[in-house]
Amino acid sequence: LQYWKRQQINRFTMRKIIQTSTAPKAIGPYSQAVLVDDRTLYISGQLGLCPSTMELIDGGADEQCKQALMNMGEILKAAGATYNDVVKTTIFLSDMRNWNAINDVYKEFFKENYPARSAFQVAALPKAMQMRTLKLKLLLW
Repeated sequence: LQYWKRQQINRFTMRKIIQTSTAPKAIGPYSQAVLVDDRTLYISGQLGLCPSTMELIDGGADEQCKQALMNMGEILKAAGATYNDVVKTTIFLSDMRNWNAINDVYKEFFKENYPARSAFQVAALPKAMQMRTLKLKLLLW
């Protein structure tokens, strides 16, 4: 189940709210994704949550990363996009020692011609998460 809600920001900009039940619902006052002018998609940060239970999946940073990226894939699909459309990702890690494990998982989802990416270690993440991917940005042509 998915729906798009069209809102006009001003007379020059159009945005669609993207939501799908196949990805975790928002745990705060934000949308899963926003498509602007049918060209640029902004996906909110995803955690390694199981969409049906809204619980953090078992496993370490690699399993949480895999689930977060699968969740993003569902949002991409709801917007009519794929991982190949992604131009920028940002990853937040609670421990940089997970860097290699995260990279291995990342390469399962993003193949050649990788999107631009930033990664940072942060003091804490929601729900005791070890990894969070944020700021997935796509340009759709």
